[in-house]
Amino acid sequence: MKCTFACKKISLNDSIKEYAAKKISKLDRYFREEETSAFVTFSVEKDHLCSVEITIRGGGTLLRAQTEAPDGDMRGAVDAAVGYIERQILKNKTRLAKRLRSEGFPPPMPEDDFEVQEEKEFNIVRTKRFSVKPMSPEEAILQMNLLDHTFFVFRNSEDDSLSIVYQRKNGGYGLIVTDEEE
Repeated sequence: MKCTFACKKISLNDSIKEYAAKKISKLDRYFREEETSAFVTFSVEKDHLCSVEITIRGGGTLLRAQTEAPDGDMRGAVDAAVGYIERQILKNKTRLAKRLRSEGFPPPMPEDDFEVQEEKEFNIVRTKRFSVKPMSPEEAILQMNLLDHTFFVFRNSEDDSLSIVYQRKNGGYGLIVTDEEE
């Protein structure tokens, strides 16, 4: 797996990057493609709060984990993020089997010995219908805040694309713009 590293507000030595690459390479058994890539972002916030964000693209799947270690232990944050991604893969193994390498999954174990149980189905408990109105991203953020939601779907008046604005955990807002598939 090809790993790319980025550091925010910190400079790391190569030993941390090598450690992260070694831990992430253990996830290779789940992916069949050689084109699988991992993007790892290291950051340190105030009071020595280490944060690691891992994004893995492979097999038509996007996996993401963001973990924090309050004691300044960057290796612990890497371990937690890799563990989180592996649990997500195992939890959704039948859904991911077509996209990922199925022989990479461990054989089934008795349920009482296995800590991660797979969800049998997605239970949709509510469906909402609404019209998607053209507006600017700023108007969509205002509407989202008025509704006290964390995201809002709208049609962008600038390019007529379906877009989503959302509140980020660390403050600020994000914008997702869709592209038409060809």
